Amino acid sequence: MGIRDKPTAPASPWQNSFAERLIGSIRRKCLDHFVVLGEAHLRRILRDYARYYNDIRTHRSLDKDAPVARRVQRTGSIKSAPILGGLHHHYVRV
Repeated sequence: MGIRDKPTAPASPWQNSFAERLIGSIRRKCLDHFVVLGEAHLRRILRDYARYYNDIRTHRSLDKDAPVARRVQRTGSIKSAPILGGLHHHYVRV
């Protein structure tokens, strides 16, 4: 495939912009809003955020769809389901 690793120097965030962008987004959009009570709690928060990010959240680059495609719901009343204690919400038709 022609993929090669490119090691980065320690404490040099400008050398790995993709990882820094991801870490910053997770911190700003999720972790800055919680008091983490331990490793298990942190893992649960990150797992729930990853599920929200990949299954529910819309992405502009994907034409306002989620990375995991979902079916379009056209009829029914709209219900709100809180995610991460109400930090985010998932709106679905019932």
